[in-house]
Amino acid sequence: MGMLPHEVVPVRLMATVWADTSGLHDDLRTREDLDAWLDDVGIERGARHSSAAELALARRLRDAVRRLAAQVTADDRQPAILELDTALGDLNDLVTHLPVPQLTFVAGKLQESSSRGTSPVVTGLARVARESIALLGGPEAAKLRACYAPGCVLYFMKTHPRREWCSVACGNRARAARHYEKIRSAR
Repeated sequence: MGMLPHEVVPVRLMATVWADTSGLHDDLRTREDLDAWLDDVGIERGARHSSAAELALARRLRDAVRRLAAQVTADDRQPAILELDTALGDLNDLVTHLPVPQLTFVAGKLQESSSRGTSPVVTGLARVARESIALLGGPEAAKLRACYAPGCVLYFMKTHPRREWCSVACGNRARAARHYEKIRSAR
């Protein structure tokens, strides 16, 4: 299975932190959670399970992408998890783990090989970092939005001119809150 379109995977990674009436939730609490997320977005991890270090790396990547998305969208809903420089450093550092094509000489012939020295999970996360850079620093960044529905902490891609929320549920919550405020102010 191939990975999802490039703008979707970083948004899906950011959505592993979400909120509801009972508080803030983290979908990357355990190594099994990371394995499930990797499978869900189509990142090959081989037969092995992710390690504790890879889980920590995925969470660092997610926090960095969320911080940078907040910068791109001028989102001030919550205090910054990371300093901007730290988020940039974490994202840029992870991209260096991508395999680099190399030319080798084997049995009298030149052939392309890869400098793949990292695990498939780290390589997959490095690809997500590269896609995050393309999203946050490219033309698609103009479509990235923070969802301002009451209690929401998600980001989404504005795929329609009238879209203002990450989901129908958030749109309903925002309209209900607006209606409640209108009735309350009329009293």
